[in-house]
Amino acid sequence: MVTAEARPRVRRVDVLVAAADAVAVIALLLGAPAMAAGDPDSAQIQFASPADPSWWVVAAVLTAQACVLLWARNRPRTTLVAVAVLAAVLVLVAPSVLHGLSTLAVMVAVVLAVLRQPLAWLWPALVTAAVGVGIEEAVWQLTGYGATPVQAITQGLGQAGAVIGLPLLVTLVVRSRLDVRVARARERDAVVRERDAVVREQDAVLRERDAVVREQDARVEAAVSRERAAMARELHDIAAHHLSGIALMAAVIDRQIDSDPERAHAAVRQVREQSTAVLDDLRRLVGLLRDDTLAERSVETLAAVPDLVARAQRHGRVTLRVLRGEPETSPSVGSDVGPLAQLAAYRTVQEALANAALHAPGAATTVELDDREHTHVTVVVRNGPAREAAPRSSSGGHGLVGMRERADLVGADLRYGPTEDGGWEVRLVVPRAASGPDAPAVGAEVPS
Repeated sequence: MVTAEARPRVRRVDVLVAAADAVAVIALLLGAPAMAAGDPDSAQIQFASPADPSWWVVAAVLTAQACVLLWARNRPRTTLVAVAVLAAVLVLVAPSVLHGLSTLAVMVAVVLAVLRQPLAWLWPALVTAAVGVGIEEAVWQLTGYGATPVQAITQGLGQAGAVIGLPLLVTLVVRSRLDVRVARARERDAVVRERDAVVREQDAVLRERDAVVREQDARVEAAVSRERAAMARELHDIAAHHLSGIALMAAVIDRQIDSDPERAHAAVRQVREQSTAVLDDLRRLVGLLRDDTLAERSVETLAAVPDLVARAQRHGRVTLRVLRGEPETSPSVGSDVGPLAQLAAYRTVQEALANAALHAPGAATTVELDDREHTHVTVVVRNGPAREAAPRSSSGGHGLVGMRERADLVGADLRYGPTEDGGWEVRLVVPRAASGPDAPAVGAEVPS
């Protein structure tokens, strides 16, 4: 069942074409006698008048052709064949000298069909229409003029060529020009789209390049930040340890310079030694930055912790405890700990001693190296409560931050906090090289 929505719709332009054809042929049908009267060659032709029934038959067929043209857009082949058949029927039913008016609708149908469908689809309809027009003209030549069959066929072929061929040729030329114009417009659109695609591709390349540049800048900034943090840790480790000792010895000198000049002079010599050590360490750091011979030095290890404790004993009560397993197969404490982890442990002891000297002056401090476990080495720096008033310090806690960063870098476990007697403890558990950062957690609890 065909619904109303599926039926071909007749548009306004279809109605206008059909109405124009109907008006034109009816006007010619009515005005033909008057036009023939003014032409001496056509004065003898007898035209049917509206009083003659044959005139109404011709008018009805011409009107039917115009109505059929309403479907020329939706059914071009059917319309072409229908108007050609009506033209042939007209000359068979009501032969008239005005039968040629029926060819106008055929010509209009040819034009509309060629404009709307490919020529390959129209050949059957065009041939059928040409046969219909040829039959119409041949029949009229035989009945109206008494022509011979050969003359009638010749006239039919000529009429078919004129009615079908000429509109077909003209329409094909017009359609080719339209196709060329459409092709050029599409080509221009394709060029514009291609140009837009190139522009979008260039924009994408520029955005990708900008992203790469931003990524490189971010990496450079991150590397610079890491280098700054590393430099800050090194400067803090170097300066805090020595300068805190210098500050304490300066306070001792201030108290002993009158009561015990000899010990004061000894403290001054220690200040000079500490200052020289600071300068040496700073020169080495600058050498590392400049990449010159001043940077040649051995990396601090756990084996150097006794020397570090010995220097700290000059201006404080510091003791060292080394716990070794049985038998002692390794030549030194933590010899199988990686160099970076040993440096982190050394810096942790150095920073913890500096903090103890600065924040708990006069307190007893113990440095413990526990090398008894097979998976890790434990380093503990514990000081008791301060026996003297601690000098005012502007330290912002950067030492603890540096210790935490170093511990995280080597996969060590760092704990720190106050002890039960009011002191402070720093505990670092460093994994051995065999276990590495991915070894099981080996942290120890800080006493509370």
